[in-house]
Amino acid sequence: MSLIEYTLEGTINKIDIAIERLKSFEPPEGYYLAFSGGKDSQVIYELAKMARVKFDAHFNFTTVDPPELLKFIKDNYPDVEFHRPEISIFKLISKKLIPPTRRVRYCCEYLKERGGSGRLVVTGIRSQESYKRSQRKIVESCYKDTTKKYINPIIDWNENDVWNFIKQKELKYCSLYNKGYKRIGCILCPLQTLRGKLKDKENYPKFYNAYLLAFKKMLIERNKRLDLKTNWKTPKEVMNWWIYEPSKQKQDTLFN
Repeated sequence: MSLIEYTLEGTINKIDIAIERLKSFEPPEGYYLAFSGGKDSQVIYELAKMARVKFDAHFNFTTVDPPELLKFIKDNYPDVEFHRPEISIFKLISKKLIPPTRRVRYCCEYLKERGGSGRLVVTGIRSQESYKRSQRKIVESCYKDTTKKYINPIIDWNENDVWNFIKQKELKYCSLYNKGYKRIGCILCPLQTLRGKLKDKENYPKFYNAYLLAFKKMLIERNKRLDLKTNWKTPKEVMNWWIYEPSKQKQDTLFN
C-alpha cells in the first residue's frame, strides 16, 4: 500500500459504533446506499455488509466522472446500480446559461443528488470534510425531498479512520488516490482547489475541450438568442475565469 501508513488506534471502536447505527435504523425495505466509488463510500458499503443489513447500492453517473473511477467501480462493485442523468453536464451548462460555481451548484442537484426518494439513504459524509458538513447529524431529513432521509454512520470519522479501515479490510481502492488525488469527484469540479483543477486540465484534455465547447454554446445562447450579455467573449476566457477565479465575489462579476 503506497499511501501514508496510519495507526489503528481509535478506529476499531468507531467501526462497532457505525455498525450499531446501521443496525438500529435499518428500514424494512433496506437502505438506499449512495455509492460514489470514493474511499468513504467504500467504507459505508463494507460496514453495511458487516452489519448484515439489507441495502442496495447506487451510483449516479454525472457524465464527467474520471474513467479510472468508472472502471474501478465496474471491476470491484458489480452489484452497484448505475443511473444515467437525463441531460449531460455539457448540455446542462447551455440550458442554465452559466457554468456551475461554488455558489451556483446546480450540477450537484441535477447529477449527484438524484435518487433515494422515499428511502433512508446511507452516505459517507464526514464532519471533518467541511464546516457545512460539520453541522450534519447522524440521521436527518432531506430539505429538498421530505420523503427522503439520510443516515451518516461515519459522520464522526476522520481521514485516518477511513484509511485505517481500508487497510485493515485489505480493500482495493481507486488508483487516483495513488496519483495525488485526496478526493475523487467530477472532472474540473468548481469545488476543487486550483491545484486540483489544473491537475484535471492536464490529465483529462478531452473533458477540458468538451467544457470549452459547452461554454461556446452557452455564450451563443446568452449573446444571440436571449441577448444576455457577459463580460467575456470567448469560451477560453470563461474557462480561465472558471479555473483561476474561484471566489464567490469574483465569480459573481461574470454575468450581468
